[in-house]
Amino acid sequence: MLDIKFLRENPDIVKQNIKNKFQDDKLPLVDEVIELDLKKREAQGEADELRAKRNQISKQIGALMAQGKKEEAEETKKQVAAFASRLAELEVIEKELDEKLTKNMMVIPNIIDPSVPIGKDDSENVEVTKYGEPVVPDFEIPYHTEIMEKFDGIDIDAAGRVAGNGFYYLMGDIARLHSAVISYARDFMIDRGFTYCVPPFMIRSNVVTGVMSFAEMDAMMYKIEGEDLYLIGTSEHSMIGKFIDTIVPEEKLPQTLTSYSPCFRKEKGAHGIEERGVYRIHQFEKQEMIVVCKPEESPMWFDKLWQNTVDLFRSLDIPVRTLECCSGDLADLKVKSFDVEAWSPRQKKYFEVGSCSNLGDAQARRLKIRVKGENGEKYFAHTLNNTVVAPPRMLIAFLENNLRADGSVAIPEVLRPYMGGMSELTPKNK
Repeated sequence: MLDIKFLRENPDIVKQNIKNKFQDDKLPLVDEVIELDLKKREAQGEADELRAKRNQISKQIGALMAQGKKEEAEETKKQVAAFASRLAELEVIEKELDEKLTKNMMVIPNIIDPSVPIGKDDSENVEVTKYGEPVVPDFEIPYHTEIMEKFDGIDIDAAGRVAGNGFYYLMGDIARLHSAVISYARDFMIDRGFTYCVPPFMIRSNVVTGVMSFAEMDAMMYKIEGEDLYLIGTSEHSMIGKFIDTIVPEEKLPQTLTSYSPCFRKEKGAHGIEERGVYRIHQFEKQEMIVVCKPEESPMWFDKLWQNTVDLFRSLDIPVRTLECCSGDLADLKVKSFDVEAWSPRQKKYFEVGSCSNLGDAQARRLKIRVKGENGEKYFAHTLNNTVVAPPRMLIAFLENNLRADGSVAIPEVLRPYMGGMSELTPKNK
């Protein structure tokens, strides 16, 4: 959410930003916000003036009563009563204006970084750098569920009977591989100085609306019926929420956390062959990282965060690339975002396995996450998040890139301690 003062003083910048995000339907909101803000400040000004007069006259009543001028005192009391009636009206007006103002401000997108490429959608995202040499082997790479089935490692049919579409059972060596990747990612991030955290897997509505846009909320979140609770779609929501309505001493920054959690998503509109199997599902597990820092440090942390994911995938012999999200592909709260994509030898292309985002002070402003500087001045923190690893998609990349012609799967050295020393997976079914 933008600073109302910034919008008030820079409406043209805000409108151009909306145009850059190809959301022209939101342009009228800027003028509406300015009008609502003016009316709210006028109401506040009138209310403040009435309170001052009421206080002044109340003192006069005491003086009149002390002088025995009861009739004059009673007349003056009527004035105070009239002030009270108008103040009550103004409080209702202020509340209504504030609610409308906040609702509109929550929809106006954050100001994107000047370096973000302008484009309508993800088809106009820009490749930044490739890491590792993409390889297409001289043997056919099966679809990832077929690879897993060779190891008796997945049962989608049973999951469908139990929970419906978008769920799976992972079994045996594949389930162990899944857990090994999560454990390795946890220790990888701890070794890079992040504090390990297992957060709540449900959050209240005020946290949900603090960390994401209404459109994202509707598309992603599952609500618990009869409760003010939502299942998390990613643990960054719960971890950023940890700092809600707090004032963090500047010397305690940055806060760098890495978390494990299950994640639950509606995943509306998932279609096509690449959506089958474990590519796009309603439940998965993930290792995440977040940073709460001083505003001037967020660009530096942004680069560190996506580099962590690149380094982790390269340590597992998986070629990756970074892709900068264009303006039209950025969620409304984001200032800048990189996707990390892994190479798929079967598809002969890259696919998304993680996303790194700098949200500026948008989440902090919504959640009231403030920093107290050395001089006592308070300001809003910047927040960032990035996927360390999400094993469903990670498993696809891992299995495809480490599959051998005989159907076995190589286990990179760094992962072997988490797999009981195993150097390869041997298929159970030919």
